Amino acid sequence: MGNYIRPLSDAVFSVASDDLWIEGSAIQQLHTTAKLAGMTRVVGMPDLHPGRGYPIGAAFFSRERFYPALVGNDIGCGMALWQTDLLTRKYNADKTEKRLAELSDVADAQWLEDNAPATMQNHPWRSALGSIGGGNHFAELQQIDHIADADTFARSGLQKAQLLLLVHSGSRGLGQSILRRHVEAFSHNGLPENSDEARRYLEEHNDALAFARCNRELIARRILQQIKADGEPVLDVAHNFVEPCTVAGEAGWLHRKGATPDGQGLVIIPGSRGDYSWLVKPIISEESLFSLAHGAGRKWMRTECKGRLSAKFTPLQLSRTEMGSRVICRDRQLIYEEAPQAYKSVESVVDCLHNAGLITPVARLHPVLTLKTAGEKNA
Repeated sequence: MGNYIRPLSDAVFSVASDDLWIEGSAIQQLHTTAKLAGMTRVVGMPDLHPGRGYPIGAAFFSRERFYPALVGNDIGCGMALWQTDLLTRKYNADKTEKRLAELSDVADAQWLEDNAPATMQNHPWRSALGSIGGGNHFAELQQIDHIADADTFARSGLQKAQLLLLVHSGSRGLGQSILRRHVEAFSHNGLPENSDEARRYLEEHNDALAFARCNRELIARRILQQIKADGEPVLDVAHNFVEPCTVAGEAGWLHRKGATPDGQGLVIIPGSRGDYSWLVKPIISEESLFSLAHGAGRKWMRTECKGRLSAKFTPLQLSRTEMGSRVICRDRQLIYEEAPQAYKSVESVVDCLHNAGLITPVARLHPVLTLKTAGEKNA
């Protein structure tokens, strides 16, 4: 494990291998974050990449104060996995693609009234529920391609013959509004843990966590209804949040910005829209701040993707992947930004976590159909 969880300074560590590429500016952002008041340990995951001031794909532990800016503007963003009743051998790609292409980006008000839980009916952001959003968010039908750990897979309750539905989304505009108010009032300074401001932020933060979880469930239900299928939730894990935690015997605050918690059972590490995803069993580790990678991680900045790819691929060509899967995305800019070529290989990330002793791979999932955005302006 020591060869893979590497010290970069007394407080900064990186989960990496010799052949895993990580951008230098992301490492620099780790060091910058480690200088924040009260910060005692920072760990970059194998999917580490630069963010707006702070790295994405990392966990941060501080004492006596925490930092909403490290959680970011999509509080509660994460992954939900559903087992569907769709048999892989009976899957009709053309029919399913046509039905999902007709699904609007935002849920109808009457549908939300009929389907959103009572706790969310009067929420000020209710109209955003059931919507995937932009950026790297997506929903994806997947088939189980390979089982690496038969015993763990058998206990999971998943059925190899049936398609899975993976949903990646968050708290939509709610999380962004919370961060904006905080930054306007406190800039990027942290909040003392026992202050009234800290308590107010945590109340809003926890509301956004619940909203994001509900959003993923409603996205799944909308998709299943649209393709005339049934399904059951298997797991739901957030990647962006802060929580009280004890590390090395010291009480403090664990921030995750694009990092998967390792103490909630099986988790998904997704690849790009043209790569595998992996179902893995975490091995709890304080050394990695109880965290794992949350995906493959970008290797290209969004602003450079279209320039790199537009001479080689049309948006229509990018709607079909080398793995035979399909992508629904009518936002011509976004389909370039989210092209598989813009991401690292998920195998390199999973292998690194496995060799570091942080996971046991359970099953490999092959993408079948990915839904991003229909390109509606009000989404």
